[in-house]
Amino acid sequence: MSQPDMVTLGKISAAFGIKGWVKVYSHTHQLDGILGYAPWSLKVAGEWQPCKLLNGQIQGKGIVVQLEGVIDRNQAEKLVGCEIGVPRSRLLPLDADEYYWADLIGMEVVTVNGVLLGTVDHLFETGANDVLVVQGERERLLPWVLGTFIQAVSLDEKRIVVDWDPDF
Repeated sequence: MSQPDMVTLGKISAAFGIKGWVKVYSHTHQLDGILGYAPWSLKVAGEWQPCKLLNGQIQGKGIVVQLEGVIDRNQAEKLVGCEIGVPRSRLLPLDADEYYWADLIGMEVVTVNGVLLGTVDHLFETGANDVLVVQGERERLLPWVLGTFIQAVSLDEKRIVVDWDPDF
C-alpha cells in the first residue's frame, strides 16, 4: 500500500514487560480509540507493513498492545518509534470545517497579510481548544479557533491562513 493512502494514528513508544507487549502513543481523540482501527500497519524502515493486533488495553495513563509475532522484549524494542497507520478509507467521514490532525501536520501557516509563520509541527489539546504548534524562525502556539484565529484551511494547497500578529 502506498504511503499517501495511510494515515498515522500513533506510534510505538516503548517495550512493555518481557512478553513482547509495547506501549502505544495514540493520536486518537479517545485514548483507546486507536484500538478500534485494527488491522494496523507499522512503518518500519520507511515502509508500511501489515500488523495484526492481538490484544490491547489501557494501562495507567497509556495503552499497551500485543502484536502478532512479537513474543519477547527484544522484538518489541526493535519496534520502538514505528508509526502506526491505517488506510485513509478506514477513517470516518468528517463534517465541513472538521479536519484530522494528521492532515494538518506539515501544512504551511501564513497570516492574512501573507507573512509565512512556518509549518505545523504538531497539535495538542487543552481544555479550551486545540493548539497548533507552528515551527518557523521560532515556535508559535496558535489556538485552533475557526473564524477567529483560523481563517481558512486548504487541504489541496496544504495551507492554513491565520489572523495572527507575526510579532506575537
